[in-house]
Amino acid sequence: MHVPDGFFDAPVSIGAGVVAAAGIGVALRGARAELDDRTAPLAGLTAAFVFAAQMINFPVAAGTSGHLMGGALAAILVGPYTGLLCVSVVLLVQMFFADGGVTAYGINVTLMAVTGVLVAYGVFRLVTKVLPANRPAVTGASFLAAAVSVPASALVFVVLYAIGGTADIPLGTLTTAMLGVHVLIGLGEGLITAVTVGSVAAVRPDLVYGLRGTVRRPLEVRTAQPSGA
Repeated sequence: MHVPDGFFDAPVSIGAGVVAAAGIGVALRGARAELDDRTAPLAGLTAAFVFAAQMINFPVAAGTSGHLMGGALAAILVGPYTGLLCVSVVLLVQMFFADGGVTAYGINVTLMAVTGVLVAYGVFRLVTKVLPANRPAVTGASFLAAAVSVPASALVFVVLYAIGGTADIPLGTLTTAMLGVHVLIGLGEGLITAVTVGSVAAVRPDLVYGLRGTVRRPLEVRTAQPSGA
């Protein structure tokens, strides 16, 4: 969903830039409560994983392909604020590789970081409040959160294009094309996110931000001291 330069007019690009800047500003302050000595390294690993995964495209339909957006994965693993920052940094780096336009950076952050993270984490929290706090439930919630976040971002793209798109494309045609393809991409995103979150939760559930308050850190193994020592 990387938007290149020229897809949107200046007012929409500037407006999205303001939204992106506000989102990043709020995330910078909120991330202080999410990060600690244990989770800070995971945030770096998450950003690196999202960056690498976005470079891999998987076939979706005839002539189209998709890749991981990463908003859901980052939000569930390291928290919504930190997750938004991770995706924003990834998009910034990719911009220098011509994957997304310079003037469209605010739009890409609004679509994939702000919308993707907020929708995904909202769905994840809603589902985990209903289901029991166990690994299958978390895996399922991760899949659903990611699967919903992708077409939600596509829908925001359509709204922005209706306001300030530079090409004369019928809105109905654009909506059908964007949602049709991104629903399929969302299924791929959901699978990748569920497998990744489920794998981390199986080994170190205490590192999964979405599980905070529901699990304890693994007990330390202590060696018995000989009597009289």
